[in-house]
Amino acid sequence: MPRPVFNAEKCKACEMCIQACPKKILELSDSYNNKGYQVIHCKDDTACIGCTLCARMCPDAVIEIYK
Repeated sequence: MPRPVFNAEKCKACEMCIQACPKKILELSDSYNNKGYQVIHCKDDTACIGCTLCARMCPDAVIEIYK
C-alpha cells in the first residue's frame, strides 16, 4: 500500500502538496520543524493512491512515496 513520507526538517509549509493531492488527505500538522515551519502530514495513509502528485509538486523534495 502506498504512503507518503515527509522529511519534516526540509518542509517550509508552502502547502503546494496539499493543493496537488487528489484525495485531499494532506494537511498542516500541529508540530513544527527546527526552522519554525509547521509541517505537513497525511491524515489518512490508507487513502493514498500513490499518484506521486504531492511529491512532484514539492519544490524542496520533502516527500517520498513508499509502495
